[in-house]
Amino acid sequence: MEITWYGQSCFRLVERAAIAIVTDPYAPRPGGEPLRLKADLVTVSSDDPAHNHVAAVSGTQRGDVRVIASPGEYEIGGVFITGIAMRPEKRSNLKPCTVFSFSFDGLNVVHLGSLAFVPAQAQIDALETVDVLLVPIGGEGVLSPAQAAEVISMIEPGIVVPMDFGTKKDTLSRFLKEMGVASPKVQDMLKVSHSQDAEDMQVIVLEAKH
Repeated sequence: MEITWYGQSCFRLVERAAIAIVTDPYAPRPGGEPLRLKADLVTVSSDDPAHNHVAAVSGTQRGDVRVIASPGEYEIGGVFITGIAMRPEKRSNLKPCTVFSFSFDGLNVVHLGSLAFVPAQAQIDALETVDVLLVPIGGEGVLSPAQAAEVISMIEPGIVVPMDFGTKKDTLSRFLKEMGVASPKVQDMLKVSHSQDAEDMQVIVLEAKH
C-alpha cells in the first residue's frame, strides 16, 4: 500500500487491485494552488472547507467519485471502511468529527481527520487494531502535540504519521519531543506491506506533495 500526503489532513491511499481513497481534500487558500487529485472514494471528517472540498477530486477509470461524510460501515472496491463518530463532552464547545478506519485485506489505516480532543477510551476501543495512524498535531482546531501523543498512547498503532501542522517546524519538533523521537524517518511516500514484520512503533514524517 502507498500513502501520500498532500498537506493538512489530505492523503491519498492506494492499494494494488483496490480502490484509491482521498481523505479530507481542502479548499485552496487565497493565492494558493488548488488540489487536483483522482480517486474512487473521498472521506470527509467534518463539514469545513479545510476538510470537505470534494470538488478537488475527480473520478478514475472505474467511474465517478463516491463521498462518505458520516459514520457507518461500508464495503467499497474490496476495502472495508468504518466511520466512527467522535464527540466531545457535552459542555465542550469543540466540534465532533468522523474518524475513518480503512481495512485493506487486513491492513488497518486510521485517519483521525479534524479530531480536536482526546476521546473517551470506549471511542478509542472502537478502532480495534491500528497498523497506521494518521494523526493531526497542529493545535489550531485539531489535537495539540501533547494531546496527539496521549491519543497515540491509547491507540498503540504500529506506525504514526503526523499531519495538519503546516510549515510550523516548532510544532513538529514539540510533537517529536512528546513522542521521545530524536531522528524520525522522513519520506516522500509511505509504503506499507501486509507481510512486514511487527516492530516497535515508528514515527514517520511525510513530505507534503502539495
